[in-house]
Amino acid sequence: MLVLAGIAVIALGFLLRFNPLLVVAASAMVTGLAAGLDPLKILAVFGKAFNENRFVSVVYIVLPVIGLLERHGLQRRAAALVQRMRGATPGRLLIGYLLFRQVTAALGLNSIAGQPQTVRPLVAPMVEAAAEVEAPGAHDPEKLRALSAATDNIGLFFGEDIFIAIGSILLMKGVLQGYGIMVEPFQLSVWAIPTAIAALVVHGTRLMLLDARVKRRRA
Repeated sequence: MLVLAGIAVIALGFLLRFNPLLVVAASAMVTGLAAGLDPLKILAVFGKAFNENRFVSVVYIVLPVIGLLERHGLQRRAAALVQRMRGATPGRLLIGYLLFRQVTAALGLNSIAGQPQTVRPLVAPMVEAAAEVEAPGAHDPEKLRALSAATDNIGLFFGEDIFIAIGSILLMKGVLQGYGIMVEPFQLSVWAIPTAIAALVVHGTRLMLLDARVKRRRA
């Protein structure tokens, strides 16, 4: 009979107009404890149910958190950090981010960075702050933001093909196999490395030219 205590918790919680999510969670916890389950086991069941039945991508849960951080000064903190760094220039910052993005994408960590969670709140403000230090008032913020977003796209696009389990690699293998050309995914990923290096050199050169333009404006 104790396992029915969860029903009483739900009835009482709704009667007192508590948060429905908290009421249901408390009811499940009470029911599990009454049935003799360990609290960690109950928590594991919660996690498994959420992971198997969620219909909302995790990125949509992260976005409100990033919005709150921005509202409480995340961009200003990032800009202030760059202003205290010696030798930080827009090009150097973006080259470092480009390399980071390519390496993590090559390891299959595509979601570790991106436009909403990294470029907008961190990378772009840091690049703008570095440009302001180099040449106060002589830069176009919109162009710097666009270049920051382009750097993220280039790093991800040319880095993810190195990861053998990415969809593009499997698609190419399937297409080639349909024409009778047998290629292993590992071979395709290896041949993606020279392309990624070329993308790093070409876009890195563009970023170095950005630093040169900033220095000319300062002069």
